[in-house]
Amino acid sequence: MRSASDSVPGFRKVLRSRKYQGWLWGYILILPTVLGLGLFYLWPLVQSFYLAFTRWGAFGDYRWCGLQNFERLVSDPKIVDALRNSLVFTGLTVPLSISLATLIAVLLNAKIRGVSFYRVLYFLPVVTMPAAVGIVWRWLFNADYGAINYVLQKVFAIRGPSWLTDPKIALYSLVAVAVWGAIGNNMIIILSGLQNIPTVYYEAADIDGAGVLTKFFRITLPMLSPTLFFVSVTAIIGALQMFELVYMMIGINSPAIRATQTVVYLFYREAFINMNKGYASAIILVLFVIILGLTFIQLRLQRRWVHYD
Repeated sequence: MRSASDSVPGFRKVLRSRKYQGWLWGYILILPTVLGLGLFYLWPLVQSFYLAFTRWGAFGDYRWCGLQNFERLVSDPKIVDALRNSLVFTGLTVPLSISLATLIAVLLNAKIRGVSFYRVLYFLPVVTMPAAVGIVWRWLFNADYGAINYVLQKVFAIRGPSWLTDPKIALYSLVAVAVWGAIGNNMIIILSGLQNIPTVYYEAADIDGAGVLTKFFRITLPMLSPTLFFVSVTAIIGALQMFELVYMMIGINSPAIRATQTVVYLFYREAFINMNKGYASAIILVLFVIILGLTFIQLRLQRRWVHYD
């Protein structure tokens, strides 16, 4: 029978082995990410799931109320408007931003002068603070002294509309700003996908006499489909979670707030203005289910149009 002293050197040998140290350092390096994921994503998700079944009082106390918050959701016209606004915003922003980003990435992938300058220029909106973006665009869209209406009046003799206060066009103004802000990030990702396409395919197409459009639709798009799939998934998730543009550019007292209020902004109103965190948790839980469902559908449909070979 081995004694404890005999087993200690073997244990120390294991600790000093390269394989064990590699595993140990691997776990140490991913520990901050795991802690951040648990504290800032998984734990709030669990809390929101529980709070969705509670009703909050005036002094921060809450009690279990079962499915009452979800019953209220079914008959609440505000959630219907917010869902419609979020879906319209997503349906316009995602295809426009991805299409323009793909076009710009293809142009920047060509050997032209000053390509580095143009890459930085298109990426600038990504590194700009959302608050600064909202304030600047709010000034540009101002109906009385904004730069856009000033140009329309002076150059085209057209009286510009109320871009951010007219309920009929306010949402489309936010779409324009969102597309402008999303092009840079999508362009960088798509550009990296373009640069990974082997040039041998284009050389063979040139030998066969294929034109520019033929090479784009027969080679570029199929080979770029994994990148476009990733960009589309992340873009849809981000668009459905849109909040800061409504908060910074529209505001709660705007006459266009109902026509532009998204699901996340409605969650903010219920949780931090009306102090009804139970109902707000039910709202955000519905959005979570919608995002999860759309992502699952995209994962299922990718087999039909995404080519990994």
